Amino acid sequence: MAIEVAKHFGAEILSADSRQFYREMSIGTAKPTTDELAQVPHHFINSLSITDEYTVGDYETQALQLLAELFQKSNTALLVGGSGLFIRALCDGLDDFPSVPVEIVTSLEEKLKIQGVEALQAELKEQDPDYYNQVDLQNPHRLIRALSVCRASGKAFSSFRKNEKKQRFFEPIYVLLELERPVLYNRINQRVDLMIAAGLEEEARALFPFRHLNALQTVGYQELFEYFEGKTSFEEAVENIKMNSRRYAKRQSTWFRKDENWKAFHPTEPKAIIDFIQQNLV
Repeated sequence: MAIEVAKHFGAEILSADSRQFYREMSIGTAKPTTDELAQVPHHFINSLSITDEYTVGDYETQALQLLAELFQKSNTALLVGGSGLFIRALCDGLDDFPSVPVEIVTSLEEKLKIQGVEALQAELKEQDPDYYNQVDLQNPHRLIRALSVCRASGKAFSSFRKNEKKQRFFEPIYVLLELERPVLYNRINQRVDLMIAAGLEEEARALFPFRHLNALQTVGYQELFEYFEGKTSFEEAVENIKMNSRRYAKRQSTWFRKDENWKAFHPTEPKAIIDFIQQNLV
């Protein structure tokens, strides 16, 4: 869909999928194919190694610089992908949070490893009950991020969340692709089967020594790592990938649906999407 829309407007594509950045993770992140990448210029795909330190703030800075260059050639660019925090960072800007010593993050990652996500949930409930009632409690990255700020500053993470939009030199047009839930879940299950057939197990096995890195705290890899560690069977790992992918899709849908700026379309409606964008171009 993005390629078709990009061709129509003579636009280039920026990925907002925070896992497609990494060169070593291809099958499990369902990157565009070589043929698809060749049809329209793409950015922020295969741009990093899993060992690179990279933050959403880095992405905001680099993507703004890139857009300033792209808008010299075209009045339209496409931001594609489902990592909501990265989309929000580029379109609205990030709140200013205090810097966090790496030792604090390491300590929290160790706590997660030894005591599990429940221990992080309990600490957050004590340190910042407001954010505890808002955050996805099954997302350890969000919990570690919030707790690291709490520990570093001695203040609640939510006290730094002002949600003030920053001035941008572009106007976002928000398009949401939506499928009926049963159809979506069936597509997810099929996609996992295709990933397995394409060699996801071998890709994950090559990345197993790096499983502690943030980039690999990702659905599709974590479940296979548990299989490699003897905690589950291969069949259970595959079913867990499907189940966790469906859960992630549901959380994504809820997250985007909470923002009324998004206009929903069926993925088979390219003309309707192009017309909608055309009507809203400034």
